[in-house]
Amino acid sequence: MIRDIVNEQRKFYQTGKTLDYKFRMKALSRLKKAILRNEEALYEALASDLNKSKTEAYLCEIGIVLDEIRHHQKHLHRWMKKQVILPSLGQLPGICYRVPEPYGVTLIMAPWNYPVNLCFTPLIGAISAGNTAVLKPSAYAPETSKVIEKIISEAFPPRYIAVITGGRKENALLLEEKFDYIFFTGSPNVGK
Repeated sequence: MIRDIVNEQRKFYQTGKTLDYKFRMKALSRLKKAILRNEEALYEALASDLNKSKTEAYLCEIGIVLDEIRHHQKHLHRWMKKQVILPSLGQLPGICYRVPEPYGVTLIMAPWNYPVNLCFTPLIGAISAGNTAVLKPSAYAPETSKVIEKIISEAFPPRYIAVITGGRKENALLLEEKFDYIFFTGSPNVGK
């Protein structure tokens, strides 16, 4: 199942659809709407898993994510542009520029302590950059993981963004796959 998801994401990425500005903006909007539709469920899940109050859940998790989406929507067009850079002496009289390009298929492994923030914030960056993503929320925040899975399944097809729940077995299976970029938040020992 995991291998199939990664393969489907690679095929989808290779279509080039994620490179389009309008596609990325629409994806960010869909994520924001799905989060807002499930905001109360997130509060309940964070209270159940981590005993976070509604205020703490908003200030440290949901509000940060919504702000990040707004920030990316505001700046994405500029970030996607070709950037002219100064040539080195040996490249004169040439013109040099940097072209931002996505990595491809990404994996986001989030910890238990800030499961919404540290799952969705890297996802926003992955979407803005034009990548596909597999999210692996922590097994130590099971109720929050269920809501994250619901949000993602409402907003995106698994060939673009998917969620894999579970524990160490699923982590090991994910790490057997080839990802173009892995975003991991956790201890250095576990990361190694």
